[in-house]
Amino acid sequence: MPHVITRHCVGTCDTACAQACPVECIHGPVAPATLLSVPAAERGVRFPGVQLYIDPDECIDCGCCVQVCPAQAIHMDCDVPLELRADIEANARFFGRRVR
Repeated sequence: MPHVITRHCVGTCDTACAQACPVECIHGPVAPATLLSVPAAERGVRFPGVQLYIDPDECIDCGCCVQVCPAQAIHMDCDVPLELRADIEANARFFGRRVR
């Protein structure tokens, strides 16, 4: 799992990461296109608790998403801050996987 979107994305769901991803590996319980159709200031209210996730099998580790994330929510799996380490498992669970 090269990159992980952490809980700092919750309620933000900016979608810049999904737009920057060359392999379209960023998904969520609400499609990025749907999130994009809602004004950024309203996303936290309209989609409380929602965040995006990176599919570890599709990610090519290019880092394009990291550069554009306004919430600074995306990290390499080995660089996720200690207080956010549980987000690695949450990302894997979203795609029906377990972290090894």
